[in-house]
Formats: sequence, C-alpha cells, structure tokens
Amino acid sequence: MSTGNHSNRSRSSSGGGYGYDRRTTSRQSGSMARHTSGYQGQRAYRGSSHHRRRRRRNTPNYGVVAAVGVVLMIVIAAAVYGLKSGKQREAVVTTEETSATEPETQLVKEVTVDGITITGMSRDEAKAEILKKYVWGMKAHYQDQVYEVSNLLEGKLDELLEEIYRGEPEERYLLDLSSGMEEQIQAQVDQMKSLWNQSAKNGSISSYDAASDSFVFEGEVVGVAIDEEKLAADIQKAMADKDFLADITVQSHEVQPEIPISVAKEKYKTIGKYTTNTTANSKRNTNVRLAAEALNGTIVYPGQEMSFNEVVGQRTSEKGYQGAAAYSGGEVVEEIGGGVCQVSTTLYNAVVRAGLKVSVRRSHTFAPSYVTPGMDATVSWGGPEFKFVNTSSAAIGVRAAYSNQTVTVSIYGIPVLEEGVTYELESKKIEDLDIPAPTYEEDQTIAPGTEVVKSNGSQGSRWETRLIVKKNGEVISNDVDHTVTYKGHNPVIKRNSSDVMLNENGEVVIPTESSDPSSAADATQATDNSAPPESSSVQQPTAPTGPGDPGGPGGPGGSTSDQPENMGPPGTAASDRPASPGDQTMLAAPKPED
Repeated sequence: MSTGNHSNRSRSSSGGGYGYDRRTTSRQSGSMARHTSGYQGQRAYRGSSHHRRRRRRNTPNYGVVAAVGVVLMIVIAAAVYGLKSGKQREAVVTTEETSATEPETQLVKEVTVDGITITGMSRDEAKAEILKKYVWGMKAHYQDQVYEVSNLLEGKLDELLEEIYRGEPEERYLLDLSSGMEEQIQAQVDQMKSLWNQSAKNGSISSYDAASDSFVFEGEVVGVAIDEEKLAADIQKAMADKDFLADITVQSHEVQPEIPISVAKEKYKTIGKYTTNTTANSKRNTNVRLAAEALNGTIVYPGQEMSFNEVVGQRTSEKGYQGAAAYSGGEVVEEIGGGVCQVSTTLYNAVVRAGLKVSVRRSHTFAPSYVTPGMDATVSWGGPEFKFVNTSSAAIGVRAAYSNQTVTVSIYGIPVLEEGVTYELESKKIEDLDIPAPTYEEDQTIAPGTEVVKSNGSQGSRWETRLIVKKNGEVISNDVDHTVTYKGHNPVIKRNSSDVMLNENGEVVIPTESSDPSSAADATQATDNSAPPESSSVQQPTAPTGPGDPGGPGGPGGSTSDQPENMGPPGTAASDRPASPGDQTMLAAPKPED
C-alpha cells in the first residue's frame, strides 16, 4: 500500500502535481522500486514529450481572446443599459418608498416584553399579544358625568416596538410608563376642562326695561374649575402602576367673580357720549328717530361684536322709514331711510370715547355737514357697515335718543380707560382738491346756443384725523388715526345746442323781435336755484371731537386709506343731505348712502 501511494505521488510529481522529491521515493524500496522507477521513467518521458507537443499546439491566441472580450463587454453593457432604462421609472417611484420601508428585524432569539415572549412574531402580532395582557378601560368621572380617557398605552408601546424591530434587540424589555407622556396626559385634561369648567360671571346688566328706560342688573355667577394638577397626577400614577382600568375621581373648586352685583351697580356709569344736530327736514328726522329707537337698549357682552345694520335692521317703508334727500346717479332723489348715517356716526364717536374697539368703519363719499369730516361712519343696508367690539370685562348698554333736532348716543358700562384718561378725535383739513369737470344737461327750454349754470359744484378735500389721548387734562399722545379723501361735486350746466326752443308744454317758441334770450336764461337760472329737498338750516355739530378706536380700522392703528364708494341697493338706503344745504349741486354717486 505504501508503494502504491508513492507511485501515485510520483506520477503526480512527473505531471507537476504535489512536487515530492523523486530521489526520496526511489530509496524506500528495492528492485520493485527500481523496476517501478524504470517503468515510470519511460512513462514520464513519453508523458513529458507528449505534454510538450500538446502545449505548443494549445498556446492561446491573445488577439482573438481580446477581441472576444471586447465584444462580450459591449453586449453586457447594452444589456445593463436596457435594463436600467426599462426600470428607471419604476425605480424613481419606489426609491422613496424603499428607503422609508426598512426591513424589520426578525426576532429569532428569545425576546420578552414585561415577561411576554414575542419571539418569531411580527410587530403587529407582538403588539396584539401584549395588549391582551393590558386591557385599557381608564375613566374619569366628575359628579354624574364620565369621561373615557384615550388609550395612552398604545403610543408608548409603539415607541418600544419601534426600538425592538428596528435595531439589534435585547433579550428582556420592561414597559416603563412612569414618564414621557406629559403632553398626552395634558391633552386629556384639557378635554375635560372644556366639558366641566364654568367661567364665573361678573354682576352686570342683562336686559333693558323700555317702560322705565333703564337697564336691569343680573347677579354674579360663581364659576367652577376642575383641579388640573391633581387630575394630571392621578392619570400619571395610574399609568406608572399599569392600572389601565383605573376610575379617577375629578375634583373641582369654585371660581369667584371679580365683580359682584353690589360692586357692579356702583361701577356702572356713562363711559362715552356724543351728540350731533340734525336738520329741520321732518322726513329725515323721522328716519333718525326710528334708527335711534332701534338701537336704544342694545346690550353687548364682553368680547361680542355689534353690527349697526344687524341691530337696526333694514330701513323700509313698512317700518315707518320715509323718503328723504339722497344722492343717487348724480341727482338729488328721495330714498327710504335717508339720514340714518347720522345715527351710526353718532354711535361711532360715543364708542371711541368709551375706549372700545372699532372693528369696521367707513367714511362717506362726500364730506358730511353734521359732523367734522373725518369723524363720520356711513352705513347702508347690504353695503358699508359700522361695527365695534366690547373689550370691557362686563356687558355694556347702548342708549340712543332723538329729540328736538338732536340725536344722542351714550355707552353705559364699567370704565375701560384708566382713571383720568380720555380719548378725543381731532380732525382737520390738510388739502383742497380741484372742482371736478362739469357735467352738461340738454335743455330746450332755454334759448338756443346758451348755457345756464344749474349748480356750481364744490371742491373735494382731504382730512387728517388724530387720536388725542389726555391724562388729567394733559395731552400725552396725538397720533394720526386715519386720513380720508372726500370727492368734490361736479358742476352741472344746462345748455341748448339745438336751434329750437320749447316752452313748458313742449311747444316750439318762436322768438320775437322783443325777445331777449338772456332774460329767459336768467329766469331759468333763477328757477334752478330753488330750495333743496331739505331745509338749509344745518346746525354745526355739538362736541365735534371724540375718542378713536384703540386698534381697529378707523381708529388708532387702523386703516388710513381713502374710503371707498358707499354701496346700497336703491330703495333700501339713502344718503345724508348735500354737504352744502343751500344749493342743488348734483353729485356723481352711483348708489345712495343712508
């Protein structure tokens, strides 16, 4: 066996195999070794000769090999390019999804959570298995009401499973619920606050008694507030103890009002008041009176916004409103509710004197005559509005009354401004604007080729209104509140550009030698200068200044842009009378203003 092994190794050696020394092999046996050695010598010789001849025949052609290699590389590159092109769109779509969806760790070794084995389970299976042990049913009850606390365990469990299934898991995990859930617990407390907390109410006015023309007071109301800190601590303790079926009792305490009714009656007083004068036009004054009556007795609660149009309502003939002079389409016309803007203007000045917040206000298109320009507040049903917000800590009452061609509005409440502090608005003209271009009216009742001035028109103007803040009579600020630009009135000129003159009956008038066209024109002009729809006895406003808005448009910090056109559907809103009561200047207002 030994000889055979050596023979095999010798053959391998002659063929270049293991590389054993042939001399060492021949010494290990006698004649057999020599015979074998001779035999092997022949084979080795023949094999060597044959091997040398075969090696010469199989010498590789490197040029061919290189060419084949290049071709293969081209084929492979083309195949790869085609594969990438075909899957490029799919790769773009799935790249983001692939990067976001990392493979979860396969739990092969023993892993437990609170003693629960989750080895071999998926994340969802592990969560379901753990929740079997921890059934959620935590509740909080207040008096006879019950609140089911949202499952706070699941979020914490999801965080733990994320750690286990996205990394190299440990063997044992404990579900620690003693911290890290403050925000979630507070969110549950806030929900219960919204259900069970009741704000305290100060003693204040609650209604208006028209018979006695006085406001009725309502007693204070004690509030209730749950004990937030204890409730949050009780929920946290139940979580730490893993008492997920806990029934927590919610405790509360009373919240006393800041102003009891006895104090409220002492504090309430008139905190803002303003008066304007009307004209002698009875129809217009009727409209002012009706709007004032609708406004009188209005109660505005803390934080509430009051709308003039909503409170007063639509001005209609069914409610008693009458037609009064208004500007519409460049002519003086009668519109239902003309003059109501004077009530909203008076309210505006009373509100800002009280220190309340004006939220919506617009000036008229044309300068008003019953108040200093820049201190007006136009309204129209379906158009411009006046609104303010009660920024005080108690309800306020609005008083409004018309009497003897005056309208007065006052605000009844607990003072908003500090003791000794007052607000006033002060408005002055800063620029006169050119009179607009005239408009012409054809009139064949005047002599052919002549023109007659129907109205002279007027200049426009720009006004600057400042809020004057005083403390104990001394001015401490006078900031610009807003600026307003009012349009001028277009002159109106009548002319006869034809060769024919007609009389009042539409008959052609044949001029005689004694006819004097200029006298006819003078007569026409005299007729055109007749009195306007309202009396010219316009009085100056009383107390032409008032406080400004502490923060809204039309008050301190509010808009200072020019005011837009005052919109309002014909028949439901009308404008105040012309700014110049003694002439009939035509106005280019597309829609009437109250």
